[in-house]
Amino acid sequence: QVQLVESGGGKVQAGGSLRLSCAASGRTFSSYAMGWFRQAPGKEREFVSAISWNGAGTYYADSVKGRFTISSDNAKNTVYLQMNSLKPEDTAVYYCASAWSVSTVAGAYDYWGQGTQVTVSS
Repeated sequence: QVQLVESGGGKVQAGGSLRLSCAASGRTFSSYAMGWFRQAPGKEREFVSAISWNGAGTYYADSVKGRFTISSDNAKNTVYLQMNSLKPEDTAVYYCASAWSVSTVAGAYDYWGQGTQVTVSS
């Protein structure tokens, strides 16, 4: 059974940083793409970032480009999202997800974590 477990969320002031982690089990991590999505209250889930199975390709939403960095450690079956220069509009529940191939579309991902809350105060 595939499990994705996020951690690292919390409360931070604007301009601060957080690093989210997503630990995967139950599938060969290095063979799948991983993505981060977020959902703010009253809004639809939106793409944040994704990384290809070999780590060679990384993708970002325009709203986080230059501030967030996605990376993976296949030995640890873990994907990370380093978030710098956080803004109040980054406040959301952040989810990691796994897919057969990298995509910016939530429907392409077949396994999801439970989410971790990120709150950025002004």
